[in-house]
Amino acid sequence: MDKPLTIIGSYVSPYVRKVLACMNLKGLDYEVDPITPFFGNDEFRRLSPLCRIPVLIDGSFSVSDSSVICAYLDEAYPGRALFPANAKDGARARWLEEFADTRLGDLFIWNLFYQKVVHPLVWGEPGDQARIDKALNEDIPAALDYLEGELPADGFLFGEIGVADISIASFFRNGSYAGFNVDAARWPRTAAFVERTLAHPCIAALLPLEDVQRNADIKGRRQALLDAGALLTAETLGVREPRKGMMRL
Repeated sequence: MDKPLTIIGSYVSPYVRKVLACMNLKGLDYEVDPITPFFGNDEFRRLSPLCRIPVLIDGSFSVSDSSVICAYLDEAYPGRALFPANAKDGARARWLEEFADTRLGDLFIWNLFYQKVVHPLVWGEPGDQARIDKALNEDIPAALDYLEGELPADGFLFGEIGVADISIASFFRNGSYAGFNVDAARWPRTAAFVERTLAHPCIAALLPLEDVQRNADIKGRRQALLDAGALLTAETLGVREPRKGMMRL
């Protein structure tokens, strides 16, 4: 029996969430090594020279960066496509993925989630309130104005959910962890798009494991996830095909 794919990374990372949701879409069998943010060892640094997550291990092959991983999975494993077949749609999907990973990443992760959630948790002191205020009052509204003109009124960007949809919506889950939710009166398309994308089984199935990681003490999270993985099954996660729930230390 072939060894399942392994993803190294934190469940609450939007980049890890993107990769796992795409693996769920493709029906791939995988394990997760739930590395705790800001902790790592020499082996992790060898696999990810920039010390970033996620990392994919496929047999003797490994690669990091969520966009590279998703492109590899789409090329290496047949079945459900993650990107549109049309060249122009494919280019637009990659652009929206890049916009999410860079601009939304800066705003929702480094300027909001990190400042309001991670910094106090890890360092025991408040984050940069000026940075939070600028993100909430200026930069995030500008990004939402852009998305409001790009996102569909219903359904998904290219007919069925794919990398671009998942990439965009993933950051809004971290935003909600920091107390931010899209104003549906001001940005109705974006609010509805985020809601239905996060509700799709490929992403919604990951929420129980995110809750475990968010609610556990930071130094005890690996054991908590291991315990949760032993109990959560494909049925309780609400996915159509069996998935590996066990965590590997």
